[in-house]
Amino acid sequence: MKLLSRKATCNTHGQDSSYFLGWQEYEKNPYDEIKNPTGIIQMGLAENQLSFDLLESWLANNQDAAGFKKDGQSIFRELALFQDYHGLPAFKKAMVEFMAEIRGNKVTFDQNKIVLTAGATSANETLMFCLAEPGEAFLLPTPYYPGFDRDLKWRTGVEIVPIQCTSSNGFQITAPALEDAFQEAQKRNLRVKGVLVTNPSNPLGTTITRSELNLLLSLITEKGIHLISDEIYSGTVFNSPGFVSVMEVLKDMKCESSQVWNKVHVVYSLSKDLGLPGFRVGAIYSNDDMVVSAATKMSSFGLVSSQTQYLLAALLSDKKFTRNYISENQKRLKQRQKLLVKGLEKAGISCLKSNAGLFCWVNMKHLLSSNTFDAEMELWKKIVHQVKLNISPGSSCHCTEPGWFRVCFANMSEETLNLAIQRLKSFVESMNINNQSHHQLLKNSRRKSLAKWVLRLSFDHDREPEER
Repeated sequence: MKLLSRKATCNTHGQDSSYFLGWQEYEKNPYDEIKNPTGIIQMGLAENQLSFDLLESWLANNQDAAGFKKDGQSIFRELALFQDYHGLPAFKKAMVEFMAEIRGNKVTFDQNKIVLTAGATSANETLMFCLAEPGEAFLLPTPYYPGFDRDLKWRTGVEIVPIQCTSSNGFQITAPALEDAFQEAQKRNLRVKGVLVTNPSNPLGTTITRSELNLLLSLITEKGIHLISDEIYSGTVFNSPGFVSVMEVLKDMKCESSQVWNKVHVVYSLSKDLGLPGFRVGAIYSNDDMVVSAATKMSSFGLVSSQTQYLLAALLSDKKFTRNYISENQKRLKQRQKLLVKGLEKAGISCLKSNAGLFCWVNMKHLLSSNTFDAEMELWKKIVHQVKLNISPGSSCHCTEPGWFRVCFANMSEETLNLAIQRLKSFVESMNINNQSHHQLLKNSRRKSLAKWVLRLSFDHDREPEER
């Protein structure tokens, strides 16, 4: 008799992905400016640490909220007791207003249609439980966040079928790619229940265009399936084109009375825009009452603490603060992204043109020993172990083309980023020198072989006929 369940003993969690293996290597030898200056710099973690000073300043000026007080009186006991899993009304109101503000108030959200979850991870998994049965599938455009192999599949039994996007058009979603994904699902005898996209994209750092969103909405209308738009990076858009939420497109198309209105669901979180992944605050927004009801019940397995909700309700309700924070944070992201892109350019490395996110999609194809994923892994291991940088290989994101890497820039100081760039630049220079030396050796070897051949030919020609 087995003592553990199949789930406990199976190996489908995804922890063996190079995305997670890079983290493990970093944890063995983490960089520290003073204690371990030769350690591995963590560039595989999409955290936003650029605007902590703004949050800390607000906390210092709002002691009541930070100290769990109201009008100078402690409400610690009230917050410490059991709370309904529907969430604090004041926080849900502040959350939907913040979401609208990020979208330029072009759309509004109903606080009765939002479900609070312990981060976006929980939100996406909950939607899988609500929308699909084990063995059914969701389509995801590649490259996609490696954690989705864990978040969407592990406990739910839902399958992922990739929508294969390529660099030929900047990895944009196309109608042929969608059709190919449907045919692949049919070959695998999988029923497609929906499409999940990240907008802005992780790992590309680009916003989905309005034409792509129109294409997706046409598809789900035609097929009668769902669309999940994971918009956790919506507040990180620092360059044009601006962010267009799928909810804005639905509104412009006047879809409120159509069937597609209930088949679109938005995932959001404060982990990226506010840089608060440790607070575990995520949300599902859906126009489908049954989805909201079911997801709310499921949320009891991953609640956001009352203390967290109370504190963030006060912070997000401060409109002057949120307006300034969004604007200043986007400026800082733009400056930091520019620093990385320019630094990589000096090292002879290019990036996909991006306008959002906490990372760049970096092209290192020219550094591969061959155009294969084996060569990509070989290069990645050198970068982790020799250069001492943890970056994420494109294969972990299911990219179809070897040589792409996701490189994060917002989870470290500017000094550390400059050091990382210098390390990579030195590595590329050493590779070029080695390649030049190798080519010179080959060239010299060919010259010697040619000289020997000419000499032998001359010798043979000078010999007497009878000796030939």
